[in-house]
Amino acid sequence: MYADHLRNLAIIAHVDHGKTSLVDVMLRQSGAFRSNEQVEERVMDSNDLEKERGITILAKNTSVNWQGVKINIVDTPGHADFGGEVERVLKMVDGVLLVVDAFEGPMPQTKFVLRKALELDLKPIVVINKVDRPEARPYEVVDEVLELFMQLGASDEQLDFPIVYTSARQGNAGYEPGEMTEDLIPLFETILKEIPPPECDPESPLQMLATTLDYNDYLGKIAIGRVFRGKLTANTQVAVIKRDGSIEKVKVGKVFTFQNLGRVDVLEANAGDIVAISGIPNINIGETIADPLNPEPLPMIEIDEPTLTMLFMVNTGPFAGTEGKHITSRKLRERLFKEIETNVSLRVEETENMDCFQVSGRGELHLSILIENMRREGFELMVSKPEVILKEIDGVKCEPFEHLTCDIPDSCTGTVIEMLGTRKAEMQNMVNMSGGVTRLEFLIPARGLIGFRGDYLTETRGEGIMAHVFHSYQPYKGDIQGRNRGVLVASDPGESTAYALFQLQDRGRMFIDPGTKVYEGMIVGQSNREQDIDINIARKKQLTNMRSSGADESLRLEPAKLLGLEEALEYINDDEYVEITPINVRLRKRFLDKNTRTRYEKQKNMSGI
Repeated sequence: MYADHLRNLAIIAHVDHGKTSLVDVMLRQSGAFRSNEQVEERVMDSNDLEKERGITILAKNTSVNWQGVKINIVDTPGHADFGGEVERVLKMVDGVLLVVDAFEGPMPQTKFVLRKALELDLKPIVVINKVDRPEARPYEVVDEVLELFMQLGASDEQLDFPIVYTSARQGNAGYEPGEMTEDLIPLFETILKEIPPPECDPESPLQMLATTLDYNDYLGKIAIGRVFRGKLTANTQVAVIKRDGSIEKVKVGKVFTFQNLGRVDVLEANAGDIVAISGIPNINIGETIADPLNPEPLPMIEIDEPTLTMLFMVNTGPFAGTEGKHITSRKLRERLFKEIETNVSLRVEETENMDCFQVSGRGELHLSILIENMRREGFELMVSKPEVILKEIDGVKCEPFEHLTCDIPDSCTGTVIEMLGTRKAEMQNMVNMSGGVTRLEFLIPARGLIGFRGDYLTETRGEGIMAHVFHSYQPYKGDIQGRNRGVLVASDPGESTAYALFQLQDRGRMFIDPGTKVYEGMIVGQSNREQDIDINIARKKQLTNMRSSGADESLRLEPAKLLGLEEALEYINDDEYVEITPINVRLRKRFLDKNTRTRYEKQKNMSGI
């Protein structure tokens, strides 16, 4: 039996290929908004960080109605670091819209999300977006998509995918790039024709899989998922089948279905629909909500393991507690363990030190988004340098490798290849694209990417585009040279002065401006030498009763290189920490006292660490 009035689909794509913009236009053209309603762009990206960065981090649910059919749409993240989100939500749908940029073609994250969809045997529709770009090459991109499908082992049925050409910005679509309509009707028609309606059995015992969690101040924890079998009724008893196989009987509170951008309170939801339910405080992702008289579990959600780890610590710097409201280890522990309830790709482990937690994730972006959210919530903390997670496979030490794609100006090709060569990267492919752009593809140890982005953007003068996705674990490649410059370390507490910065700027590149509060052991710049240099950045000019000509002229300072959170995480060495507060991101030495640092270095050299 099929629910012909329903279609469940996910929109998957690489970052910035236009899937969230496409959902916006689908909502508008299906009548989700009033004609006079003011709606912001990328309305599905509701999180502040999503709006600022222009990326989707959390999967979102919405629905549109077209010709009497309700189309449940899940907008998924395009970045592989949020693969946990992608894998979960694909369990809820029967088909996917694979959105591909008409110029860039398939990128690493396209490959990542498509592989997941094909493994689940979901029906794909290929949407070639941005066909209005001057340099668009839609037919070549279709060939590249077909090659990607074949490379991923798609079945004959999956290889026979329908194609729709769109311009999300213009709000139009067509079956050929030169035959575009003024609306998205060709896309809606293809969805109704190609995406299968959900199979349902409303008379069988209830089965629903919790794939996403939300929270409401009034309703508490809310579980979101698809009803696979039976009916779900509000205010009735159900059985929750836990990850360990145990069964807990609870009463469902409210049941909601999705309508446009909102949720609608309903008394009953049938098999095939995507719903949100309240009233189950201990529900976790991947658990089954079932009939209490006949509890049968659904298959657990399998998530790729983390590849990067770092330490989250209580802030012990001299300024601790002056800029944030959550500063204790208890608050830090509560926040991290609350995160893993919904962020299934994350791992949090306690260490011997009560003030320190080991946090592992899918990549730098995955971890930095968590840190950024915490600082906005008022947390103060310190974090260590990210390190890759090594594994022993068949007695061989192995490390994670990433598939890296770089689109760069032709003139920078040699420089980028040389840079990546020193980071143990192996070139896989090199393609000349239109517009003076070369695409380079590499296999590189994940370690080699830590700290690479800043140098890459500098060498390509900000024109380079890079994207990477986890490839596999391979034998350890040996040491990779890290930062080749030392740092400038504040030797005295106080406030940085323009006079001191002017006198010391020939020692290296500063990370702070005049008037910045500093403490002993704080990193204030990058040294021109390989060794660290201690400097007094708070030194003031000695005043005398003699005045020379030009003494009061303004000092000409080199502009400081102010590091953001991700740049700071990439920059630090093993003996350094990043101190994060709601107001500042500071770099500091692990040992603030110079004598302690000297003793540590001697012991390290003697023991050969």
